[in-house]
Amino acid sequence: MKRPKVPETLLPKAEEQLCFAIYSAGHAFTRLYRTVLADLGLTYPQYLVMLVLWDRDAIPVKAIGERLMLDSGTLTPLLKRLESVGLIRRERDRKDERQVRVHLTEAGQALRERARGVPARMACAIGGSPDRAGRLADDLRALRATLLKAADEPG
Repeated sequence: MKRPKVPETLLPKAEEQLCFAIYSAGHAFTRLYRTVLADLGLTYPQYLVMLVLWDRDAIPVKAIGERLMLDSGTLTPLLKRLESVGLIRRERDRKDERQVRVHLTEAGQALRERARGVPARMACAIGGSPDRAGRLADDLRALRATLLKAADEPG
């Protein structure tokens, strides 16, 4: 069945689309994080990995990938870089040689203290309180869940 053609006048401009607002906000966040994280010597994706490890040390690479929604092709170079600067070490699991566990080094643990101010700096930068930032994050997590569910539905 052929779909009816939508008149061009009914197509919203890119900058009027919700998807573009989210996409461009993501770029703006990454740009700001680049500045905020420069003192820590981390990129934004490296910071996300460190957040996972500060929450729970000595976890399998696969668990980090699942929490951050990253595949191994993206995650492995991040881990190699963090290891090369002495923030983490990767070791084969003693019970299951197929798994690689990621451990914080002393330097990686110490960096946590220096990173404590990052969330407050980001909340301030978006012109709101940590509570407002939390509500916005909750809304975006709900949106992500809805979109993932819709993407998995047939038809």
